[in-house]
Amino acid sequence: MKLVTWNVNSLKVRLPQVLQWLAENPVDVLCLQETKLTDDKFPVAEIEAAGYQVIFTGQKTYNGVAILSRHPMSEVVKNNPRFEDEQQRIIAATIEGVRVVCAYIPNGQAVGSDKYQYKLRWLDALHDWLADELKTHESLALLGDYNIAPDDRDVHDPIGWQGQVLVSDLERAAFQRLLGLGLKDSFRLFEQPEKLFSWWDYRMMAFRRNMGLRIDHILLSPPLAARCTACIIDKAPRKWEQPSDHTPVVATID
Repeated sequence: MKLVTWNVNSLKVRLPQVLQWLAENPVDVLCLQETKLTDDKFPVAEIEAAGYQVIFTGQKTYNGVAILSRHPMSEVVKNNPRFEDEQQRIIAATIEGVRVVCAYIPNGQAVGSDKYQYKLRWLDALHDWLADELKTHESLALLGDYNIAPDDRDVHDPIGWQGQVLVSDLERAAFQRLLGLGLKDSFRLFEQPEKLFSWWDYRMMAFRRNMGLRIDHILLSPPLAARCTACIIDKAPRKWEQPSDHTPVVATID
């Protein structure tokens, strides 16, 4: 089973790229973030024509998440039942015995801002909900744009980014709390080359200069981590015309 996360930064704009990537990479499950579509505008027919079932929850202009699957999906949950929130940031389903949670974690804007405090509260609530989910779902995968670079290896310029949002101590501590549930960072299960990132700003030729961050992650519960044989970052779509600023992360589960 191949599990993928990809922040597409507007599915309306990026749908041709998603369909092209799926045609070239027929994975089992693709979790999308920042679809930025109301539910009535979601391209269900096009995705089903590509061979995928799809569930989604969205809103106009911002946020929005979806799960595309080649297999039946059950026990669908939209949003965190432990956190009242108008923003559409979580969707979950059980697929082939795996509890798949697709999450778009808040950006936080700036350390100390109201949006930063919202991010920390949101992460606390995510932690508590996942603790319950893990009691009933031994095989669980949390995929998404976390808006957190877990450590300095995940930052192109750790000194320049020090103390800023996405790399602050409190955000990294929240990421470690998720790992404290027993979840494993699938990317770090393997030896990886240095300076591999999943997001690059559109400005300052950041992608060409590899000025990126690794903020898109696939965390796996221990039974899935034990079966994980690879985790890669596919940079190819970031080179395409009109790309998302993120690129897919792919975990392979035997």
